[in-house]
Amino acid sequence: MAINLGANDIANNMGPAVGSKALTIGGALLIAAIFEAAGALIAGGDVVDTIKSGIINKDMITDPREFINIMLATILGAALWINVATFFKAPISTTNSIVGGLIGAGLASAGPSIVKWAKIGEIASSWVISLIMGGIISVLIFISIRKTILKRDERGEAAKHWVPIYVGIMMMIFSIYLLLKGLKPILNSNEFLHDLVNPTNAVFLGFIIGVASYMILVVIYKKHKKSFFKDDKKFINTLFNIPLIFAVALLSFAHGSNDVANAIGPLAAINETIKNGGAEIAKAAGVPFWIMLLGALGLSMGLAIFGARLIKTVGNEITKLDQIIAFCVALSAAVTVLLASALGLPVSSTQIALGAIFGIGLFRQYLSNKKGEEKEVIDKSMMKGILLSWIVTLPIAGTISAITYIILMQF
Repeated sequence: MAINLGANDIANNMGPAVGSKALTIGGALLIAAIFEAAGALIAGGDVVDTIKSGIINKDMITDPREFINIMLATILGAALWINVATFFKAPISTTNSIVGGLIGAGLASAGPSIVKWAKIGEIASSWVISLIMGGIISVLIFISIRKTILKRDERGEAAKHWVPIYVGIMMMIFSIYLLLKGLKPILNSNEFLHDLVNPTNAVFLGFIIGVASYMILVVIYKKHKKSFFKDDKKFINTLFNIPLIFAVALLSFAHGSNDVANAIGPLAAINETIKNGGAEIAKAAGVPFWIMLLGALGLSMGLAIFGARLIKTVGNEITKLDQIIAFCVALSAAVTVLLASALGLPVSSTQIALGAIFGIGLFRQYLSNKKGEEKEVIDKSMMKGILLSWIVTLPIAGTISAITYIILMQF
C-alpha cells in the first residue's frame, strides 16, 4: 500500500513542477522522497485511528479475527485498485481507495447496517467541494498574477514589485498550513510548542514568516539593476522557480505527515490487536517506529520505481504548464485545505490539486476561444477519464476488498 501511495498520490504535488520544467523528473523524485519520508517519520504521529474516519460502525465488530481480516482486505483491495489506476495513468485518491476497501470489507462482514452511509455521502460531496474549490482558487490566483504582472506594459518592473508579495503570501499560507496540519503531532507533544497549534498563534507566526520572506526577497531584488528584470514571459517564469520548488517540498512534507496513515493504519491496527493476544480490537493503535519506517520506505520506493509515470501525466498530459501556473496550483492546494478546514468542509488533496489544474486549463481554454483561436489548451478526454476513475474508485476498491475478505475468512 505504501508503494502504491508513493507511485500515485505524490504525483499531484510534483507533477506541476515537472510539467513546468522547474524541476527535472530526477530532481522531483529526490525532493519528494526526502520530504515525504521526513514528513512520515518526523510528523506522522504516534497514534492512528484504525477505523478510518467513522466509515463503519466499530461496535459491530467483536471478533478480533474478523477485525484483522477486515483490515487486511481493506489494504489489499485499495492497493490492488491503485495499482491498476497507476498502470492506466489515472491519478486517484488513496484515501478514497482505503474508504472504498473498508466499505467493501465491512459489507462482506456484517451487511449494509455496518456502514455509516451519511459519512459516505459526506465523502462523496468532498470530491465535488475539493474539485470546485481547488479550481476556483487556482484561477483567482492566476487572474491576479495576470493582472498585476503579465498584462502590464513593463512586466519586469511589475514582477520586481509583485513577486515578493506573492512569495510572502505563499510562505505565510504554507507556514500556517504546516503548523496546523503537517507539524501538528510534534507540536502537540511538546509542552513548550503545543500553543502554536492554536489557529490564532499559527496565523500570527505565519504572518511574521510571510513578511520576513517578502523583505528578504525585496532586499535581494534591489541588488539587481533595473535591466536585470526583463519583460519577456520566459524570464518572469524563472522568478517563480525557487518559490515553486519550496512549495512542492513543503506540500510533500505535509502529505507524508498526513497521508502515511492510509498505508500504515491497518497494519498498526493488526499489530496492536495481535500484541494484546487478540483479547480485544484496537480502535486506536500506537505506531511502532518499524511500522512508520516501513511506510516511509515503501512510499519512497513507490515514488522511485513508478512515480515518474503519474508525474508526467499530471504535469504534461492534461494541460501545458509553466512555472507561474504550477505556482498557482501549489499555492491553491494549501489555501484550499486551510479554507476548507476553517469552514469544516471535508476535502481531498488529490481532487484539490487536479481541480486546480482543470480550473486553470479550462480558464485558459476560455481565453483562447475568446481570441478566436482553435487550439485545444486542455485535454478534455484525459480530464473525463480522470473524473471517471474517481467515480469508480469506491465501488471497485470495495468489491476487491469484499472478495478478499470472503477468501480470508475461509482460512
